[in-house]
Amino acid sequence: MSPLGFHVLATDGAARRGRLETAHGVVDTPAFMPVGTAATVKAMTPDAVAGTGARMVLANTYHLMLRPGAERIARLGGLHRFMNWPGPILTDSGGYQVMSLSERRKLSEDGVTFSSHIDGARHELTPERAVEIQALLGADVTMVLDECTRFPVPEAEAADSMRLSMRWAARSKAAYRERPGHGLFGIVQGGAYDHLRAESVAALLDVGFDGYAVGGLAVGEGQETMFRVLDSCVGLLPADRPRYLMGVGKPDDMVGAVARGIDLFDCVIPTRSGRTGQAYTRRGVLNLRNARHRDDPRPLDESCPCPACRGYSRAYLHHLVQAKEILAAMLLTWHNLQVYQDLMADLRAAIETGTFAHFMSDFAAARAAGDEETD
Repeated sequence: MSPLGFHVLATDGAARRGRLETAHGVVDTPAFMPVGTAATVKAMTPDAVAGTGARMVLANTYHLMLRPGAERIARLGGLHRFMNWPGPILTDSGGYQVMSLSERRKLSEDGVTFSSHIDGARHELTPERAVEIQALLGADVTMVLDECTRFPVPEAEAADSMRLSMRWAARSKAAYRERPGHGLFGIVQGGAYDHLRAESVAALLDVGFDGYAVGGLAVGEGQETMFRVLDSCVGLLPADRPRYLMGVGKPDDMVGAVARGIDLFDCVIPTRSGRTGQAYTRRGVLNLRNARHRDDPRPLDESCPCPACRGYSRAYLHHLVQAKEILAAMLLTWHNLQVYQDLMADLRAAIETGTFAHFMSDFAAARAAGDEETD
């Protein structure tokens, strides 16, 4: 039995409404985790993040091990106290950085050595060290160290990368020490090759994990390929364990992934977009840099309860963006996270009531209708 509680409360097709129970609280799924890479969700206070409905956030092992250091955070009482976030935290092990910082690293069977993007200092990250760092941080959910396979990649390279990740997953499990309310997730790799994904799932199941993530997607393969990969492997994962799609994504990506049985998501899109003048709505994405907004008295979305929509017009938000005021990033980030959390709440309600297909139809229709101000 897993020390991390997870219960599927309702299903509608492959879509699941669940509940994840951790040492720092309960997360209703499907759920979106705002990304707090360096122990903060950019432009947001913890209370503001919680106010959107978020219950779990993501922080990053690679960035925190470099600055301020995992041992320092542990001495200061752990990541929850350090960042003043009382809810659950999932920590990404650094596997994505193994791919994205390829010019700075050297990969071997033992792990990865790399030079810091901050000061050039050399560091080593092994499966054992990744697990140790996440324990020092106090993560509720620890991720195994993996190599996030790039896209596109030849089949032989994808196979070698996946099998290395599976060996690292077994070492991560051996190094992990169970605690009540905490869990370790394995990560399915294999690129865009269905048979490699199936091989990866089998290897992870042989080791056994508290939850399972699908990695190596949202790296340029496109939505059609992403959904095909999910179709090929999600159904192979245990029904009684949470399923996490890493680094995804846009609202239509998440709706399609929930339809295929995914429970958890994270992505920088809503926060990064908020800092670059983009606002998500039920109908699409607004570019607040566009001059057509400068005389528009309407809110971003009349049905949204966030501060940006309750108190400010599109014209004012356009002005803030053009003036490069910090308040623009704050209000648009808050709004985008609210939209993402409201979407998750709507998905949960649709699954509970058996109206998921109807929800998907309405969602697609709203997106197709668009907004007259959308570029």
